[in-house]
Amino acid sequence: MNILGTSLRVCVGDLETAIGVYERLTGAEALRFRRGGVDVAAVGCFFLMSGPEKELSILRKITATIAVTDVDEAHADLQAVGAEIIAGPVATPIGRNLVARHPDGAVFEYVDRKST
Repeated sequence: MNILGTSLRVCVGDLETAIGVYERLTGAEALRFRRGGVDVAAVGCFFLMSGPEKELSILRKITATIAVTDVDEAHADLQAVGAEIIAGPVATPIGRNLVARHPDGAVFEYVDRKST
């Protein structure tokens, strides 16, 4: 698997205020999208998320988002090391993703920019 980078997940109460802070800190402009009932802003290496607590409580369980070249390759490698695939692979607004629990219990989202 080719890992391209990692994004940190930050759940916020006020997305608009948080976007201003993180744009200033990173020098990057926010890319906004909605996933289910959650509003998301990708700013530099941060995913800012705001929405209903029920949905955020699930998202908080994911340690980080890892960008990879190919989710299918990541899927095969994760299975080879004994990871549990919790969700996916599925299409997202920007590519495909899957969520996996590593053998040590850590949960990560893996994403690529490929369309299905």
